[in-house]
Parts: sequence; C-alpha cells; structure tokens
Amino acid sequence: MKKENQKKESLNEIIDQILNLLDKNKLVDRLVEKQDIPKQKLIKNLVNKQSLNKLMRLLNELHSADIADILESLPIDERLIVWDLIKSEHDGEVLIEVSDAVRQTLIADMDNTELLAAAEQLDTDEIADIAADLPENVLQNLLDNLDIQNRERLESTLSYDDDTVGALMDYDIVPIREDISLEVVLRYLRKLRKLPDHTDKLFVVNREGSLLGVLPLKKIIVNELDLKVKDVMSSDVVLFKPHDEADHASDAFERYDLVTAPVINEENKLVGRLSVNTVVDYIREEAESDKLSMVGLREEEDLFSSIWKSVQNRWAWLAINLITAFIASRVIGVFEGSIEKVVALAALMPIIAGIGGNSGNQTTTMIVRGLALGQVSFNNLQRLLKKELGVALLNGVLWGGVVGVFAYLLYGNIKLGMVMTAAMILNLLLSAIMGVMIPLVMNRFGRDPAVGSSVLITAMTDSGGFFIFLGLASIVLI
Repeated sequence: MKKENQKKESLNEIIDQILNLLDKNKLVDRLVEKQDIPKQKLIKNLVNKQSLNKLMRLLNELHSADIADILESLPIDERLIVWDLIKSEHDGEVLIEVSDAVRQTLIADMDNTELLAAAEQLDTDEIADIAADLPENVLQNLLDNLDIQNRERLESTLSYDDDTVGALMDYDIVPIREDISLEVVLRYLRKLRKLPDHTDKLFVVNREGSLLGVLPLKKIIVNELDLKVKDVMSSDVVLFKPHDEADHASDAFERYDLVTAPVINEENKLVGRLSVNTVVDYIREEAESDKLSMVGLREEEDLFSSIWKSVQNRWAWLAINLITAFIASRVIGVFEGSIEKVVALAALMPIIAGIGGNSGNQTTTMIVRGLALGQVSFNNLQRLLKKELGVALLNGVLWGGVVGVFAYLLYGNIKLGMVMTAAMILNLLLSAIMGVMIPLVMNRFGRDPAVGSSVLITAMTDSGGFFIFLGLASIVLI
C-alpha cells in the first residue's frame, strides 16, 4: 500500500510538471507574439522545441501504463499535445492501457497510417481489445497484413462476446508431449530463451493436440531430469472453453489461486490459455462498470469529455429520477393538510426517506454482489427475504427508537415520536423487500441488476417513506 501511494504521488508530480511545461509554452507564445522583435517565429520555435524536448524525455522514461494514467488525467487539448510527443513504438502499448473513452480521443487524432503502425506492434489478443475502436478500413488493412495463423486467431477472438473466455484468452502457449523426459523439456525451454508472461505451467498434449494435463514448472526443478513428463504431470486440470462466461472463469482463478489455465475447444484440442493478468484486468473493468451502472451511467465517461457527450451519458437516469421525484412530490401533496397542521412533519420527512434509501442501497449492493458470484437466485429468495427483513426490523427498532426520542425531545410531542419510530421500522422493512426484489427481478428478465438499481431503490424508499410517515401522522396526529 505504501509503494502504491508513493507511485500515485510520483505520477501526480509528473502530471504537475507536464502541465507546468505546457503552461510555460503557452505563456512564451503569448509574450513573443506581443513583442515586435526580429526573427519572432524563430525564437518562438526555439523555446517551444526546448520545452517539448524536455517533456519528451520525461515521457519516454515512463512505463506505458503510467503514460496511460497521465493521459487520462489531462484535459483533451493538453492530452493530444502529450500524445504527439510519445515515441511511435509505444503508441500501441499505450492504446491498450488507456480507458475506452480516452482511447477514442487518441485514435481520432491519428491518421490511418499511424493507427496501422501502432496496431501492428501488438499481439493478436491485444489487437482484439482495441479492434472495436479502429476504423473499419484500418482493421481490414491490419487483417490483410497479418500472416494466416494470426489472422485466423484475430478473427476467432473477435467472434466471441466480450464477456466470454474466448475474448480474453491469448494464444501464447508452450505445449509439450507426454513421452519426453524433463531434461528434453528443459533444453526446449532454454532454446526458446523467453517464456510467455506469467508462465507457471506447460500444457501437455498428444500428437493430435488434445490436452492431457499440465506440467508445473516447479516439478521440472524438484524432480529427476530423466523422468518422463507423463510421470510427473497433473491430469486434474482447471480448464475452460471459449464460450464459458468470463465471470465464472474469474471466480475459478480466485478460488483455485490460478496463474494460467488452458482453454480447449469442443474436441478437447488446446486452443489458447487464460492468464491472471487478463483476468485481473477484466475484474477491474467490471468493477468500474458496476460502480457507474449503480448510478445509471451507461458507459465509462472521459473526465474531460465535451459537455454534450457527458449530458448524453447521464440524461436517461436523471429523467427517470425526475419522474420518481414528481411521484414523491405528489405523495407529499396528498398530505398537504396534515403538514399544514403539524409543521414538524416537513422537517422530519427527509430523515425517514434518507435512512430508508441508504438501507435499501446496502441490501441491493449485497444482492448484486451475490448474483455476480452465483450465490443468489429465486431458489433461496425466501431465506434472503427473512434475513434482510430481520436486519431491517432490528435496525428499525434501534434507530427508529433513537429518532423517536429525538422528535419527542425536539417538539415535546410523544405521539410524534411514536410515529417517527413506526415509520422508520416500516420504511426499513420496505427498503429490505425492494433491495432484494429489484435486482432479482431485473436479473430474471435478462437485465443487468447493477444498472440503475440505486436510482430505483431510492425512488421506492422516498415515495414509500413519505407515504408511510405522512399516512401514520394523519391517522395518529390529526
């Protein structure tokens, strides 16, 4: 954690340096333009060149992932200036690392020749990651320039849905035969000189390419070299098929502490592998997507995107929120007479609605997480409801009692305190029911349960909370 914080501080310092250099560049431009001096253009170019060279040296010392973080932290105009300064041999690596929204701004600033050169630096699985953002003619030229094997691999990867193993797997594998000795394996590895990243095991196949098992690298080290591969290999293998869901694969990597795993087709032929770095990237992207979806954002948004694009990204769920707010206001309108007679109701209403919304969002978050992990279904609905209703009841009694006493002390009205307590209990019970049911119903109808669920639960607890509180108040107090 300490190293991570130091890295963030270091990146922040570099971003500040970059912004200072760019501001200095603009300032020099303005000052030189105001001066009526000979060779004005020459002086301006000389100063700019010095600043940009310093900036270029600073950037080219960084890892592509750090450059990606910096680009995401810069306003679009400054981002494009920095992007132009990055060495062309790093373009492809940086395009892989940046977010989808930022990648689109970078690609829009590149011509087809630059894009093609950047994409050709990448492996087949990496090209597939950015293929959706490439212009169609660039992607076609790229396919034409690839050899037959890589072209087929790329076309195969692009044919899979984004949330499947096939879209995440790579083809950088080291297969070996079962009938060779460990000494032969070791000589073979030395001849390769370089192993694929995160290689912890080799994949054992027969003459037809069918998977027989795996040979962990540690077994080569601790066993006699004259032993055969089949004598020390593991036949009990966690493996996947291209059409398997990526969520299930990520769960398996976590459960079994996997570093790599083989991917086979329907004929049991080894076609690729899944590695932990790809799975971690997928989990991170899904987590970020879920955070956005919980508040109704449809896709990742560039912090520095245009106002219009941000409005397009956000308007839909705000419209839904507005409709639900109107509904809540009409609930209040029904009880206008009660509020006029007991003014304290207007001051206390937000407490009931706010606590109910917070409790409902807690429940919804747990259910969405459970759905993602495969722990929740309609089969265990009854137990889930009982558990969440129990939690809501206990919280309602506890905190309802607190706000009831608070209302009594504040307004000297014991009946008002009783209404507050009862309303708190009932609204928390409502939030528990809605918090369980909304994600489950959305999931049953094939919708992402994370998308906008917090907006819906807040709407239900606001309207329901107002109705319960003001209804009870009208019965007891008026």
